[in-house]
Amino acid sequence: MSIKRYGVEGGIGTGGQTLPFARATEAGGWLFVSGQTPMTDGEVVEGSIVEQSRLAFANCLKIMEDAGYGVEHVVHVTAVLTDARYFSSFNKVFKEVFGEHPPARICSVQDLVVDCKVEVDVKCYRADKA
Repeated sequence: MSIKRYGVEGGIGTGGQTLPFARATEAGGWLFVSGQTPMTDGEVVEGSIVEQSRLAFANCLKIMEDAGYGVEHVVHVTAVLTDARYFSSFNKVFKEVFGEHPPARICSVQDLVVDCKVEVDVKCYRADKA
């Protein structure tokens, strides 16, 4: 089985730093997307939990699309919120994104190393890529 890495040049983090990890790794039909925050061009986009959640998921979906995966291939999501009060609003965005294809999920409340409200990662599977 071969392993393919996407975005190994590293993303751009806060302050323009190069991030030392792949945006995603694919092996045996599985795609593991690194945690995504509401960033554009290395800067956190300010906004509500709804706005930040939409952007974090959009960042995941773009990476998935570049690797040939769609929302229907997501089997698991890990979500980190910085405040438990965001849970209900985050769930609304989650439903918007996944609709009829809800994956398994874990959602926790923790501090993040980036000054934002949410971080999400996704794990995808496509049998035809196995």
